[in-house]
Amino acid sequence: MSVKPKTSDTEVRAVFAEIVNMTPREIEDWHKTEASASVGQDSGDGVSVGVKAGQRTLQLLRIKRMPNADDIKHMRRVISFINRMLSQSPRKNRETSRWRYALMNWGHDPLRLTDSDSPWR
Repeated sequence: MSVKPKTSDTEVRAVFAEIVNMTPREIEDWHKTEASASVGQDSGDGVSVGVKAGQRTLQLLRIKRMPNADDIKHMRRVISFINRMLSQSPRKNRETSRWRYALMNWGHDPLRLTDSDSPWR
């Protein structure tokens, strides 16, 4: 699920759609929790970098137009962050870990099964 610098915009959109596994409503609701606010680097205005990235992701999930260059750039950033974080999975207490909370701020719940993880596939 990673993308290289020369990956086409179409492929970036497909990977983004797969790696962001939370719905806009789930992301919005998550951002309202204390757990969401408890993780991440402050961007200077009291809101974490991850929450801001998640808010931008929300916009992209809701747009009706084709993504522009800035949209694709953000999608690449989201994919890169999520892939980096997934490689750092803790062995214990994953459900309540700062690792999971940080990923959820960006729109990815690492405990949610994907289609490729399904035993029925």
